[in-house]
Amino acid sequence: MTTATAAPRVLGQGTAGLAVVPDTDDLAAQHARVRTGEVGSVHSWELVTAVDGPGTRMTTFLAGCPLRCLYCHNPDTFRMRDGQRVEAAEIVGRFRRYSRVLQASGGGVTISGGEALMQPAFVARLLRGAKELGLHTALDTSGYLGRHASDALLDDVDVVLLDVKSGDPETYRCVTGRELAPTLEFGRRLADRGTEIWIRFVLVPGLTDDPENVAAVARYAASLSTVTRVEVLPFHQMGSDKWSALGLDYALADTPPPTPEQTEAARAIFRAEGLTTY
Repeated sequence: MTTATAAPRVLGQGTAGLAVVPDTDDLAAQHARVRTGEVGSVHSWELVTAVDGPGTRMTTFLAGCPLRCLYCHNPDTFRMRDGQRVEAAEIVGRFRRYSRVLQASGGGVTISGGEALMQPAFVARLLRGAKELGLHTALDTSGYLGRHASDALLDDVDVVLLDVKSGDPETYRCVTGRELAPTLEFGRRLADRGTEIWIRFVLVPGLTDDPENVAAVARYAASLSTVTRVEVLPFHQMGSDKWSALGLDYALADTPPPTPEQTEAARAIFRAEGLTTY
């Protein structure tokens, strides 16, 4: 999941309306259903417009993420155990309920996080269910766990929203606490297999906005033959209250959002590489 100035969310609040799997004494059976993807840890779902892919979309946010991005606006998705256990069939039933409005708008479903690929078997079931309903599908991911995505899973993805947080390995490590290479590797794999990619890049003053860092992301995006758009997303402070509520230190409390001029300058760097920017 990325951080940006987003369009209005039009419906959805946590896991409202979804049947949650109750606790049982048979922990082995519970864990088995998680391993097979029958049950996953879900943070929330929303119907959105002009966000998370084309058209109106039902976005399902999963719990759990291996990254610790300094600007994350949903730190309550960090841990899988903090989500609600929901059956894949329950989510697919929700897809079915909204399928007509999603199709009529040229939209579909998006699987996001946290980091969706923390739960690849669950994601695979959701994507397969969506495709059986004839819905357009998007996967929103950092790519850090791209090796968890099987070819069969990716066969059911129409577009990957690939969050490239930095083009410089040191900056990436500062932002996320992890390594950049797996994201780059995953993007190249997607391009090689012909999967459409939308690059997402969060512009954070004093952190990711160095022109050389932006240019490195732009060169990488331009090297991938299936990138059709780049979204430069201005950093905001909307998630800071969640960090405080969770007792976490929010390192960017004094960081302002980028100015329109700074955002446009970053977009110009991508356009110079022949990329379409938003």
